[in-house]
Amino acid sequence: MTGSTPPWKRRSLRQGADQGPSDGPHRARDDERGSSETGASLEPVADRADLPAPTDTTRTPTPVARRRAAAVRERAREGARMGGSRARAGLAYLTDRIIENAPRVPVRDLATLRRQFPGLGPEELADKLVTGAASATATVGAGVGAAAMLPVPPAMPTELAAEITGVAAIELKLIAELHEVYGLRPPGNLKERSTAYLNSWSGERGIDVKKPSTVSGALNSQMKQQLRQQIMKRTIRDLPNLMPFLVGAAVGAVMNRRDTRKLAERIRKDLRRTQVPWGELPQLPALETPADPLQLEK
Repeated sequence: MTGSTPPWKRRSLRQGADQGPSDGPHRARDDERGSSETGASLEPVADRADLPAPTDTTRTPTPVARRRAAAVRERAREGARMGGSRARAGLAYLTDRIIENAPRVPVRDLATLRRQFPGLGPEELADKLVTGAASATATVGAGVGAAAMLPVPPAMPTELAAEITGVAAIELKLIAELHEVYGLRPPGNLKERSTAYLNSWSGERGIDVKKPSTVSGALNSQMKQQLRQQIMKRTIRDLPNLMPFLVGAAVGAVMNRRDTRKLAERIRKDLRRTQVPWGELPQLPALETPADPLQLEK
C-alpha cells in the first residue's frame, strides 16, 4: 500500500515508552516523549510543598565556599607566621654579629688620644671624635644607598645587614673613647668593658661607673632584648637608604651622620654629670689590643 511503512522498518516499542493510542500527528506514536504517566513537573520550586525551601546562596555561602575561605585564611596566617619567624631570625643573627664584633672594636685610650690631638681639652677632643665617627657612618650609609641604584643591585638584605653592623661598630668605638675622654672607663677586662659599651649603645645612655647597676658585665636576656629593639629601629630607619636614582646615597649619609651625632650628644650629657678631670685621674693601664681588630671606616 502506498505511504505505509514496511514492517521491517517500523521501530520497536522501547520499554517504558508510551503505550497509549496513536493520536499524534499523522496518527504516529511519538516514542521520544516517554511515558504518558504523570512524571516530573515544571512547576516553580517555590510552589512545591513536597520539596525543601530554597536557600539564599547570596547570603549563606555553600560548604565548598566556606572551606575555600577557611583555607585562604589559614594560608594567610601561616604566611604571616613564617614572615615573623624570618624577621625574628634576622634580628637574632644581627644581634649575635654585633655582640661578637664588640670585643674586636679597636679603642684608643686617653693617653693615645691626647698624643694624636695635642693641645685639646676634653670637650674639644670629644668634638673631634664625634665629627670623625659621624663622617664614618655617613660614608657607610652613602655606600649602601649608592649600591641600591645600580642597574643590577646586590642582595640588599645583605647590604643592609652590613651597614647596621658597620655603623654599630663605629658607634661602639665612639662610645668607648668618649668614656676615656671623660675619665669614666668602666672596670673589667676587654670582654666585660665591651659588654658595658654594648649596654650603653643599646640604651643610648652613658655609663656611671659609680653605680654598679649601670655597668653590666653579664650579657643577660634583658640586654639581648634591648639590642634587638635597637637594631629594629636602625633597620626601619635605614630603609630610605635603598631609594634609587642617587637619592638613597645622599639620604643615607645625612641620616647616619645626624643619628650618630644625636647618640653622641645623649652619651656626653650623661658623662658630663660624673666627669673626672684629667688631673684627678689615677694612672690607668693601657687598653688591650684585640686579637683580630675590625677594620673600620676612617
